[in-house]
Amino acid sequence: MGSSVDHSSDEDTDMSESELDEYEAQCYEELKNGTHHVKISDETFTCPYCPKKRKREYLYRDLLQHASGVGRSASKKRSTKEKANHLALVKYLEKDIADLGSPSKPKGESDPLDSCNHDEKIVWPWTGIVINIPTTKAPDGRFVGASGSKFRDELISRGFNPTRVHPLWNYRGHSGSAVVEFHKDWPGLHNALSFEKAYEADHHGKKDYFTTGEKSGVYCWVARADDYKADNIIGDHLRKTGDLKTISEIMEEEARKQDKLISNLNNIIEIKNKHIQEMQDKFSETSVSLNKLMEEKDRLLQAYNEEIRKIQMSAREHFQKIFNDHEKLKLQVDSQKRELEMRGSELEKREAKNENDRRKLSEEIEKNAIRNSSLQLAAFEQQKADENVLKLAEDQKRQKEELHNRIIQLQKQLDAKQALELEIERLRGTLNVMKHMGDDGDVEVLQKMETIIQNLREKEGELEDLETLNQALIVSERKSNDELQEARKELINGLKEISNRAQIGVKRMGELDSKPFLEAMKRKYTEEEAEVRASELCSLWVEYLKDPGWHPFKVAMVDGKNKEVIDDKDEKLNGLKDELGDEVYKAVTDAVKEINDYNPSGRYITSELWNYKEEKKATLKEGVSFLLKQWQIAKRRRLQ
Repeated sequence: MGSSVDHSSDEDTDMSESELDEYEAQCYEELKNGTHHVKISDETFTCPYCPKKRKREYLYRDLLQHASGVGRSASKKRSTKEKANHLALVKYLEKDIADLGSPSKPKGESDPLDSCNHDEKIVWPWTGIVINIPTTKAPDGRFVGASGSKFRDELISRGFNPTRVHPLWNYRGHSGSAVVEFHKDWPGLHNALSFEKAYEADHHGKKDYFTTGEKSGVYCWVARADDYKADNIIGDHLRKTGDLKTISEIMEEEARKQDKLISNLNNIIEIKNKHIQEMQDKFSETSVSLNKLMEEKDRLLQAYNEEIRKIQMSAREHFQKIFNDHEKLKLQVDSQKRELEMRGSELEKREAKNENDRRKLSEEIEKNAIRNSSLQLAAFEQQKADENVLKLAEDQKRQKEELHNRIIQLQKQLDAKQALELEIERLRGTLNVMKHMGDDGDVEVLQKMETIIQNLREKEGELEDLETLNQALIVSERKSNDELQEARKELINGLKEISNRAQIGVKRMGELDSKPFLEAMKRKYTEEEAEVRASELCSLWVEYLKDPGWHPFKVAMVDGKNKEVIDDKDEKLNGLKDELGDEVYKAVTDAVKEINDYNPSGRYITSELWNYKEEKKATLKEGVSFLLKQWQIAKRRRLQ
């Protein structure tokens, strides 16, 4: 058999009407040729285009309704090819399967709905009556009979598909009668009438029950007006649970509801179209206004750039001039420095020579001291010479220090002068900008600028002192803050073992609660499978929370301030809410908000000191008070 068309892709492609018809015809031919399996048994069918759907088996009418709903769906989630596949399946079911017969309408047999009197009053919801159910007398004197579920399973196996069989009981026990409840739709009426026809064919219908003398087996029929009005246990039950309506009345009521629904939808569409037109008009107006603003912005930006270019050129010329002057002054200072160093070197040489002379003189005096008594005069002269040498050495040392201090002073003066000249030139550049922006002849502005420069010079000393004090305060503040943070960390480590039921404890910020996932999975699967699926799904969302690329927030105005809130248009969160409900949605949004508040950069779980009573972050004082209170309680217990 040739290759078949690929029906598994969900990709929506642009197809013309002729291509779509050709594709649908090709799918129909594949169904006729047996490429795709549709019929499972004489009673059940399957959809070959929905292999992943949990419901795999359909009755003929149910499969026809499914294929028609998907093929004519207006949802954008359905691809064009998917709709064409199901339309081909509708055509195949109506033209080929219906001719072969279905379990709800065997070949050669008329539909019970076709022979039903549409003006006859019938009990609605559709209800069947069962009479002459075998009962036995129990030891306590009450009658008992078979359960309704057993008879319901028997009817299901015969293709009548009841929803429930309800035995009727009175003060004597089982009354030997029951009512059969069917689905409230048209297939349910079809099953009810088929149920009645089947028992009539076996001579166990309503007419047979009231005409036959000896009764054997159960008798069944569809409840109508006489049964509804009967003064017996069946009539009482029917009047409590149902109502009398004709098929025509039900059809007219459904038609009215459908017409009303269509009218409401048309009104909504008309309102939406008007709203769209208004939005389009506003968009056009906004677009024109935005274009004008952009043109004006470009013009102003161009003028601003040109003005800035001129100011920058002027500033570069000023700075170049300052730099040249600075280089000249630097050369002069270097020359003076070399001259002073030379003089210092000469002084050092003179100091060394004087020291040498002093040493020679001292040696000479010592030699003369042993010669004669004239040593007293020599000693006096030696003392005087020593004092002169020491004075000369001190003078040389003082001159050397003065020269060194002079060099340092000149360097400081040079640096201060350069910094001050640069600041003055910066202010002059600002003044030039003000000149370009305002009146060139505004003397008052020039005077104000000169005053600013003078005040700037006076405040430089004060600013330096304030900077020193501020730096000391910053160091002190950082030290205190580090100590507080260390104390908070130690308190958190100490409270980690205390139960969350306590007023003050440690909360893991950003941790995802798995309980809502488990409850949501229990509504769909068995308890064992629900635990596995909940664990997998919870792990998947934990990875989403760690992803720095996922940021489901938007900035909104809250209490007059801009604040990040959950983005109600986030696709992941909305899909989660639609699939698993509000509790799971709340668990995920709480976790992502905590991560965004406490660790947005790392996106991992952090421990925080928490006040569970007030549901807020606990202060260090609250944590310490709670810990002392726990210690006192434990101390009292030990004393007891």
